[in-house]
Amino acid sequence: MDDVLDSVPGSEPPALEKIAVEIARETAALALAVRDRVVGDLSVADLATKSSATDVVTAGDRECEALVRERLAELRPQDAVLGEEEGGDDEPEPGRLRWVVDPIDGTVNYTHGLPWFSVSLGVEVDGRALAGAVVEPVSGRVWSAAAGHGARLDARPLRASALDRPGIAVVGTGLAYDPARRERQAALIARVASSIGDIRRQGCASLDLCSVAAGWIDGFFEHGLKPWDWCAGALIAEEAGAVVRRPTGPGVPDDGWGAEATFAAGPALAGPLAELLRGAGAAGL
Repeated sequence: MDDVLDSVPGSEPPALEKIAVEIARETAALALAVRDRVVGDLSVADLATKSSATDVVTAGDRECEALVRERLAELRPQDAVLGEEEGGDDEPEPGRLRWVVDPIDGTVNYTHGLPWFSVSLGVEVDGRALAGAVVEPVSGRVWSAAAGHGARLDARPLRASALDRPGIAVVGTGLAYDPARRERQAALIARVASSIGDIRRQGCASLDLCSVAAGWIDGFFEHGLKPWDWCAGALIAEEAGAVVRRPTGPGVPDDGWGAEATFAAGPALAGPLAELLRGAGAAGL
């Protein structure tokens, strides 16, 4: 693997982290500008409709992903790209780096004026995460990591929670758009709620994973996330010392989670929390 990275100058994880931060910051500024512009063009009547909210998201997502692709074409033309809006390389050839972009993670928050949304940009090779950045447009906070070099919030090192008891842990989760899966997720939350200290549902998976990295929450789980939701955030949590479980591919043996589960928790909490969730039927989500 190191031979692959050494063959392309500038492919060392810290150098890739720097690129991810640079592009995500630029894109975060665009996300705010697009929202302000599109909302400003809507009438009061328009703002009450579902279609107007969709217009804000569509404009923001498309313009932001286009900017990321443009900048990557300038800086890393040899790499593959997978984005939420335009798709791309699902399975790049072995040894080729792939950037995974969520131009706006937390789109419901984005359209409703809530500040908890992000631009998420990660890079991987052969399924191994190398670097990533998650930038909050409203606060300007920058979360980032490079494989083997730790994780940072605005250049300050991050460390996951040392808590070891689910009964006092604050745990983040999310709910899918699909009504049937949402119902199953809500039922799981109900089954474990009395065994967990508290639950948070913040609406932005990348920032939930970053929150695990910072110890702001002690753990996180969700089923149905896509690579662009977790690529950067999962590495940031992992480099902060969290135990991370990403969704698995075809042919991977069942581990009691189901293929589409994302999980992260501080190292002392990970075992007890995972046991609690799996015992409550997490694999059925």
